[in-house]
Amino acid sequence: MAVLTHGTTVGTNTLIQRRGARVGLITTRGHEDAIHIMRGSRGVTSRDIRKVVHFPESQKPVPIVPKRLIEGVSERIDCFGEVVVPLNETNAVDAITRLVAQNVEAIAVCFLWSFKHSRHELRVKEMIRDLAPHVFVSCSVDIAPKWGEYERMTATALNAYIGPVMAKYLGNLDRQLKASGYTQPLQITQCAGGSISVDKARESPLLTLDSGPVSGVTGSQYLGRLMDYSNIITTDMGGTSFDVGIISGGQPAYSFVSNVAQYEYFLPRVDIQAIGSGGGSLARVDKASRTLSVGPESAGADPGPVCYGKGGTAPTVTDADVVLGTINPDNFLGGRIKLDRKKAVDAVQRIANPLKLSLMEVASGIARIAEFKMADIIRKVTVEKGLDPRDFVLFAFGGAGPAHAGVFAYELGVKKVVIPQKEIASTWCAFGAASADILHVYEQVDIQASPFDAARVNRALDALEQKANEQLDRDRVAKPRRRFQFSLDMRHRGQINEVKVMLPEKRLKKGFAEALRRRFITRYEQLYGRGSSYGEARLEIVTLRLRAIAATPRPKLSPARRLSTRIDTKAVLGKRDIYWADLKKAARSPVYDGALLVPGNHVVGPAVIETTDTTVVVHPRRSLKVDAFGNFEIGFGK
Repeated sequence: MAVLTHGTTVGTNTLIQRRGARVGLITTRGHEDAIHIMRGSRGVTSRDIRKVVHFPESQKPVPIVPKRLIEGVSERIDCFGEVVVPLNETNAVDAITRLVAQNVEAIAVCFLWSFKHSRHELRVKEMIRDLAPHVFVSCSVDIAPKWGEYERMTATALNAYIGPVMAKYLGNLDRQLKASGYTQPLQITQCAGGSISVDKARESPLLTLDSGPVSGVTGSQYLGRLMDYSNIITTDMGGTSFDVGIISGGQPAYSFVSNVAQYEYFLPRVDIQAIGSGGGSLARVDKASRTLSVGPESAGADPGPVCYGKGGTAPTVTDADVVLGTINPDNFLGGRIKLDRKKAVDAVQRIANPLKLSLMEVASGIARIAEFKMADIIRKVTVEKGLDPRDFVLFAFGGAGPAHAGVFAYELGVKKVVIPQKEIASTWCAFGAASADILHVYEQVDIQASPFDAARVNRALDALEQKANEQLDRDRVAKPRRRFQFSLDMRHRGQINEVKVMLPEKRLKKGFAEALRRRFITRYEQLYGRGSSYGEARLEIVTLRLRAIAATPRPKLSPARRLSTRIDTKAVLGKRDIYWADLKKAARSPVYDGALLVPGNHVVGPAVIETTDTTVVVHPRRSLKVDAFGNFEIGFGK
């Protein structure tokens, strides 16, 4: 085996279930309450519109570090990186001793302005290792060396919270693999879009959060490169959520502030936007307004949709699909699960009665509400960021995605829908993990105003590259395989809105200023509108960033040499009545076995293609073909 890449939700589940370690926090004296004060938003985001509208009713999350486990130590670094108050090592020893006496399993260390001068944090880290070698240590200079006291402290504490659990899990896995004869460094998928070594993941387990949805973007980027698609909207619809990512110009969109359990923290990651709209999303009727809503609440896996027969009573999107006929209750997941259509019909009918609508009108309404919500979140990550969906193709994967992509993609006006690798679409994130490159991201905050000092910028970039090379040496990556991408986060002086500007030349050279300004203005006006940039304003560099990449062996995908328009008769499973909202009636529609469709086959809607793990719905006035790579492609107006 050339390389083994592992994706895991252990860290995410630990946070969701609140089963992390007992964490102590050591910080600068006088700033012990920063993690409890939080920001004014309390971590409430626009994803949960109910909390935004009823903000006074929102609450802060349960603290991951209780106040009794927070220790202040005498020390102080100023904003220029100068030592104002030396580290009081006696204070530090006493703080560590008190925390260890309270049975902490992990200690987070976060001092003011430590990213400008890391010595105090690293010294405390050494002291913890000497006094309590069994305790997991998380330092802000290692996990989030950026300005923003609260977000940096949160990242450090969250890393400590999941650290012991992840270290134990990954350590056991690594030992078992080595005992089985696997000699290469085990790779773990991470939120920035690639993979990191198991040793790095044990030190910084926070990097593994959300790595599952990100892997779907990674796989789409790889397949898109083979198919010559540089602009891709990725959509992953499962039972609970609908996750959207953007690949523009061949590169995923990134974000640098994340939110988990209402805690905001700094970490560079592929930008995944999610809403509660999956196959298990619950449909409800507001009796006062007599309106139908779908999600964000979900039936989950247990009891699941009503048609699962596990005790669910509220209809879901999956129940609506069963009622409409798009999902075959006798061939769900290749026949591994038998669904109860009568229970689904009864549940949807209970919704239809107070609305005074027919069964099929309500079932199609449930599906359409979910689909339009999906189209809306995609508009937010494209149109609202200066991107036109009509310039993109849309990749639809996850168990439920191919059943609904034909509608929300049509609403957006995208070029086509691609369901990657047919039946593999339901496990596309696993394929993405297998196609991930090794990736390490390094950042350095160094706020400087124009006119910029090229030597100062280049010294910071040199330092980042040195860190990257040291890590890639530990990963045993040969120098010819290493690739570096540099970028700068810039803004107008006096503003807070930063934009990422790529630095293809890798170092600032003579006469760089005008080209750098043009790049900044182009990106700024793409995000905020033409004419929004002020050309006479001074600019600032805030953060310097390096993405260190090393290519790894990937699954081999080769196009078919011959395309066939002939559909095997065995692929035709027959016809069944399916209700189509566009036609406002049911119609006898052909059903195909997706596994028996081959490259070159073409199907005209309305039709349904069934595979062992998903269902592809081809609506009227749509068509589907199997391309040379074996993907399903849905086109419009044919």
